[in-house]
Amino acid sequence: MESPLRPLPDVPLLLVDESGAERAKAIVLADLHLGLGGTHDRPAGPPEGAPERLASDVIEAARSVAAGDVIVAGDVKHPIVGTPPALRPVVFRFFSDLLSSGLRVEVVLGNHDVGLVRFLPREVVVHPPSGLVRGRVGIFHGHRWPSNAVLGRPHLVAGHLHPGFRLAPTRDDPSGKRRCWVRLELPPPVPGPRRRRKHSALRAREIVILPAFNPLAGTEALNRSRPARSRSFLYRRFLSGGVPRAYLLDGTDLGALPSWDGPVPPS
Repeated sequence: MESPLRPLPDVPLLLVDESGAERAKAIVLADLHLGLGGTHDRPAGPPEGAPERLASDVIEAARSVAAGDVIVAGDVKHPIVGTPPALRPVVFRFFSDLLSSGLRVEVVLGNHDVGLVRFLPREVVVHPPSGLVRGRVGIFHGHRWPSNAVLGRPHLVAGHLHPGFRLAPTRDDPSGKRRCWVRLELPPPVPGPRRRRKHSALRAREIVILPAFNPLAGTEALNRSRPARSRSFLYRRFLSGGVPRAYLLDGTDLGALPSWDGPVPPS
């Protein structure tokens, strides 16, 4: 069965295309981190992460593929607890721009989104961290277990990991660290004995981890170091059942990622 998930070229945006369904196409992104690098005088932060610029990129991408919906898979804002007064209009403006362009917007709450909901436009549909289901696709942030309904989907999408890959440094990119997609294909689940459990068994055939949408957000160099402790849950519980592969935003296949069961490779 063909996957309904397609990364858009050169941007950290995923197209979910459930052909034949009502509202078939949606753009999915994660880790906006609005306000990252902001100050009291400039709460939106540097121009690269400004809400107007980020919203414009989403709107342009949605129009290019005729998508009517946008789903933010967690971490809308950067401050973890609360939403500072200066940041509230920044958050509101980002979503107002999307809504004004005719897009329907949904948000799955992430670990940075404590106190967010009251500062969103009322038209935004909000889901808990356990995620949402859209046809064959389950979408969650990645810091907590998704719902059983999400776990039962054949295609899973998450953020939170901020996946990246360290390449040779260049003059334009001295760190050599690049955002990337992570994709894992899994075999069909083997039927096991029925037993009562809090969480359903993972039934996904495909898992896609989104790059952070905000270009200012830090990235995990997954080919060089273990994920930070705060992000290891997602890697260990959802990517350890197979061989995940990394892809640059332009689609370049970077190869398999380490399992991180052994020693850290040299940097």
